Formats: sequence, structure tokens, C-alpha cells
Amino acid sequence: MTLTRRQALGLTAGTAAFLALSPRLTFAATSDTEAAIKAFTGGASPTAGTVSLDTPEIAENGNTVPVGVSVDSPMTSDNYVASVLILADGNPNPAVATFHFSAMSGAAEAKTRIRLAKTQNVIAVAKMSDGSTFMDTKEVKVTIGGCGG
Repeated sequence: MTLTRRQALGLTAGTAAFLALSPRLTFAATSDTEAAIKAFTGGASPTAGTVSLDTPEIAENGNTVPVGVSVDSPMTSDNYVASVLILADGNPNPAVATFHFSAMSGAAEAKTRIRLAKTQNVIAVAKMSDGSTFMDTKEVKVTIGGCGG
């Protein structure tokens, strides 16, 4: 088999593109999750507390994992939850969902279902109207096929 110069250049370019993109196709690195948190909080380090994650300890099916988040806040015009970011640090793209609230929301609670590629940490970061940030983390074990592990 002989390759023409054009085919060799195309094969080289395709291989280089694959190698350059393949790290993004794998799971997110911890630094990607930390960068997403810093971008959401404006560089501030969130403290533990105030926000609470409701996740199952074990999810038999990683395709639909129920996740609930609630933030303890009076939700007044002076003190309310501005937004909540949900992250999954083992997914290719760690940012899963962002919920926005206002003082008229009444309560800072949200529920959704997310897809988890493997056993990993689910992280919720809440940004308050005064700029303070809070975080909660839960590990969810994904057992594909319900066989444990």
C-alpha cells in the first residue's frame, strides 16, 4: 500500500487532532472542576454549610440519578440565594446545571436528574446575594447493572 503525500498529511493532521482532543473526551480532571467553581464564585473559596445536597448513596443506573439541592436562606430582598451550580467531577464536562433564584422565589430548592458516567462526587455551590458562597459534596456510587461496586 502506498500513501500519497496528501493522504500522509491528512493522516498526520487527523492523528494530531485526535490526540489533542482526546483528553477532553475523557473524564474531567479535578482542576476542571476547581476552575468551574472558581469561575462561578469569582475566585472565592466556598465554605461548607448552608447548602444541602440530596443524592442517593448508590445509583443503580447512572443515566438518571435524582439530585435535589436546597439552601437555607430567608429569601428576602436583602438576603437571598442568587444561583446554585451543580457539578459532577467525574463527567467529561463537570458543570451539570445552574439554577437561578431571586427574592421572589420563596425557597431556594431545586430537583433534577443528572447523568453520571461513573462513581464520583456531586458538588453543589450556592452563591448568595451578598457574594458569599457555600458548598456541599456527596459521593454517588454508580453501579451499572445493579451489581455493586
